[in-house]
Amino acid sequence: MTTTRLCLTVQADTMADLLRRRDEAVGADLVELRLDGVGDLEVASALAHRRLPVIVTCRPVWEGGRFAGSETDRLSLLQTALDRGAEFVDIEWRAEFAGLVAATGGRRVVLSFHDFDGCPADLTERARAMLATGADVVKIAVRARRLTDCLALLETARALDAPGRLVLIAMGEYGITTRVCAAKFGAAWTYAGQVPGVGQVDLPTLVNEYRFRSIGAATELYGVIGQPVSHSVSPAMHNAAFGASRRDAVYVPLPATDVADAVAFVNGFRMKGASITIPYKVALVERMDDIDETARRIGAVNTLRIDHGRWLGMNSDALGFLQPLVDRALDLRRLRASVLGAGGSARAVVSGLVRSGAMVTVHARRRAAAEALAGAWSVAAGPWPPDPGSWDLLVNCTPMGLHPAVENSPVPLDRLTGRLVYDLVYNPVETRLLREASHAGCEVIGGLDMLVAQAQEQSQWWTGARPAADVMRSAARRRLQECQPQ
Repeated sequence: MTTTRLCLTVQADTMADLLRRRDEAVGADLVELRLDGVGDLEVASALAHRRLPVIVTCRPVWEGGRFAGSETDRLSLLQTALDRGAEFVDIEWRAEFAGLVAATGGRRVVLSFHDFDGCPADLTERARAMLATGADVVKIAVRARRLTDCLALLETARALDAPGRLVLIAMGEYGITTRVCAAKFGAAWTYAGQVPGVGQVDLPTLVNEYRFRSIGAATELYGVIGQPVSHSVSPAMHNAAFGASRRDAVYVPLPATDVADAVAFVNGFRMKGASITIPYKVALVERMDDIDETARRIGAVNTLRIDHGRWLGMNSDALGFLQPLVDRALDLRRLRASVLGAGGSARAVVSGLVRSGAMVTVHARRRAAAEALAGAWSVAAGPWPPDPGSWDLLVNCTPMGLHPAVENSPVPLDRLTGRLVYDLVYNPVETRLLREASHAGCEVIGGLDMLVAQAQEQSQWWTGARPAADVMRSAARRRLQECQPQ
């Protein structure tokens, strides 16, 4: 179990709201009280009757905060907080408050530095100088522009070897690993909350989805490599599976800027494996030391496993696509299957259908793309959209109908004349295509079924154990529901 603590950041415009949010911090170990921006501020009241230890912060505008007063007034606020017994006060490295740090000997001081533009080249030297002041905790937060910026922080943590005295954060979407896996940096704590613009993760998600309390320095790291991946429900599914099996592992979103960024991050953090999604399924094939036959035939990988430094790739999309059909005991031999789209998902679907004996026709808005995919698998290319009466199974491999464009559908209602419609779109769970197909009397399968099945294949390939479908499906549904506008 991690010794890294959870600190919930709370800020407000009024004292009443600040105190309410402070006292609602259930599940945190300590609270960062952001006094900047509070209009009717009373430092003594902010500290009175607190149930958790606090870090008092009064961040000036010039360091990304909301305090626009004089530095003399700000210093007075922080001194008052110390005098009133605050467990910590946060003092900026660039503030001229060296006297306060010296007077305390650094005890109860969090010495902080923020760079909202990037990651400075002298990160380790800067952190070493800040530690030399004697401050109890040194916090450095930098703006990550790519995943590999997180490696600079990891290298700083390893070079200084000061567990419990550092908090190293990469702000923004590229830095989520530094927050979730703070224990790998030997961090004193990680910050949770909903401060805009810095990439904080809310407290319930950290505790419940990422299982923050169980993450340690040796926890296995997995993730989903793509761009974008903020919408992905894979972290919810895989973390739920790891939790159910009590595996010491965590799974995070990894929005790589390019292939080199992904490769450096995977190697630097000594990851055990990853899911791979758009746009890297084809690009990362060349990086693999070996791939399975299915991935070779499709020309794309969606799963990576690291085995003694070797990159092994496989593609679980075809098996994931077929599993819901197998569950329904559908005999695909000689079945007329129309596949909509000609991208990576369509290639996996065509592969699975051909190997199962179906008679496949590829349909795409660009006829040339349909013909290219059809030619690669020696199947037919057909019109867009498919003619009524020409198919038994219709598979949508296009993004049409994906949230937020939920009213789009690739096939008009009057052409939904077949037996079964299978939509790979999973957000929303019921697309317009599925809804209209059901009304037309077709059987329907949603994309969530394939998503879960291919994730089961991935997890089994990584760990040797197949997670329960219900565990992954429930986690995915919860995440999708949370993402819907209220």
